[in-house]
Amino acid sequence: MPAPLWLRSLATTLLFPGLVGGLVPALLGGGGACWPVALGPLRWLGVLPLALGIALLALTIHDFATIGGGTLAPWDAPRALVRLRLYGWVRNPMYLGVLGCIAGQALLWRSASVASYLVFLALVFHVRVVGFEEPELRRRFGEPYARYRASVPRWLPRRPAAR
Repeated sequence: MPAPLWLRSLATTLLFPGLVGGLVPALLGGGGACWPVALGPLRWLGVLPLALGIALLALTIHDFATIGGGTLAPWDAPRALVRLRLYGWVRNPMYLGVLGCIAGQALLWRSASVASYLVFLALVFHVRVVGFEEPELRRRFGEPYARYRASVPRWLPRRPAAR
């Protein structure tokens, strides 16, 4: 008998965004090279993208479970195409949430290492989305995904058209 969906969602959240967006930046920020110019109080602006990233992650993981019936893990992916709420504005809000968390940490710790990791990870996410996820979603969901893809941008959020 499989574990309840909430438990699977929690486990995959700790495994993926927790590791990539939390543990790795913490390790890099704690021992990484800091920017030579001290940002002073401005460094606390990092709280905003960090909090926004956490909120994006929480909402998208919730929607994967409640709307899609799955988790963010490839082996336990949603069975229904999630197109509502944040997914009506942008196709990859979960990745944007992870990047927001990392951007916030880069500012808070004034860490050039974390900022470099942010750029690297953004490129990795783009290659993964274009090379694996979009073809897989096209295969799994067919025409509904094609319509969704044509109407919702990949990375830059846009207000959904009236239905």
